Amino acid sequence: MKKRHGVLALLAVLSVITFIDRMAIAVTGPTIQKDLNITPDQWGWVLSAYVIAYAVFEVPSGALGDRYGYRKELTRITVWWSFFTAATALCRNFWQLTAARFLFGLGAAGAYPNMSGVLYRWLPARERARGQGVIWAASRFGGALAPLLLVPMNKHFGWQAVFVILGVIGFLWAIVWWRLYHDRPADHPGITAEEVAEIGSDEAAGHSGTPWKKLLSLPQLWLIALAYCFYAFGSWFFFGWFPTWLVKGAGFTVAEMGLYGSIPFLLGIVSNLAGGVLCDRLAQRIGIRNAYRLITSICLVGTAALLFAMSLATGKLAIIVLAGAAFAVMDLMLPAAWAMCMSIGGRYGGTASGVMNTAGNLGGFVCTVVIGYVIAGTGNYDVPVQGVAVMVLIAAGLFALIDCTKGFDHKVAPI
Repeated sequence: MKKRHGVLALLAVLSVITFIDRMAIAVTGPTIQKDLNITPDQWGWVLSAYVIAYAVFEVPSGALGDRYGYRKELTRITVWWSFFTAATALCRNFWQLTAARFLFGLGAAGAYPNMSGVLYRWLPARERARGQGVIWAASRFGGALAPLLLVPMNKHFGWQAVFVILGVIGFLWAIVWWRLYHDRPADHPGITAEEVAEIGSDEAAGHSGTPWKKLLSLPQLWLIALAYCFYAFGSWFFFGWFPTWLVKGAGFTVAEMGLYGSIPFLLGIVSNLAGGVLCDRLAQRIGIRNAYRLITSICLVGTAALLFAMSLATGKLAIIVLAGAAFAVMDLMLPAAWAMCMSIGGRYGGTASGVMNTAGNLGGFVCTVVIGYVIAGTGNYDVPVQGVAVMVLIAAGLFALIDCTKGFDHKVAPI
């Protein structure tokens, strides 16, 4: 196995852990809300506390990785978020839980931008979209595992034990990463000169401070950030409200939620892997600009239609089929979106990805809070889903306008 594939495997494991930790609050949500007497509008703030904190520190964390190296930054990120994951078990009221989620989000911020920075330095250009596909497929595997593992853990050991166990797992990954990973491929033990040459020797592969003025003056960076903000309404509905929506809006039992709630994420695994391959192959035929535009916009139009249909469905089978299809189609575009941002950011892909993901988390913050208030005010769980569909449709239009060849380096050629 190539050494770069071992690095990719480490990142994939982290992506699994990240999403299990992220989904833990949603999966254990019905139990926590009952134990701590938390109302729907308060629960919206609990969910969004993580999102807004994640958004606040996303860009600084990506910039820290670009400047000081991803070995240090991903270790810091994982240790921080694992500590506050475990600390969630100590919460006894709404305010403590909200604070713990906020601090968890501050720590977790920057995980994916820093992973993108690793991919930019460790993978040849022709493999980067597939690398993103593996990372995001792993995240969906984590999302699928969350209800399958955490629902029975919650039932037998309590929700507090769930968060303690997840915290310990994160600490263990940080130790392995620190011991095994090197920022420069040439410094990695056992790597061959042939593989170093295959990866490519970027003259800017070292770490340096971010040229903020030049980077933030890129129109395409702001356009993809805006597109990702609207797209995030769709993803954060599934990350935060979907388990609760299944139980309280669609009439599923908690046990059914634990079983069927993993289906969209299982399909997302396949979609991300397929999306990465599709992205690279289509780019070879029509160039990265047209390939990335086409994949992102078409997939999001389909997602919007499927979400709207899901909100109108009444049968449980139809709901699960439509939910799975909506998430799968939405995830098919994710490798293209992140590869697009890597192309725009170039050697500062970690920072650029941080900007994009910050916008996404701001969209997720608005989504999770507004859904809580709409439900509290109307008692209707379907109207918010239809609103999410509209936001995703707007994202489709914005992605169709992005030209990722007009990036920081201005040397990105269609591949």
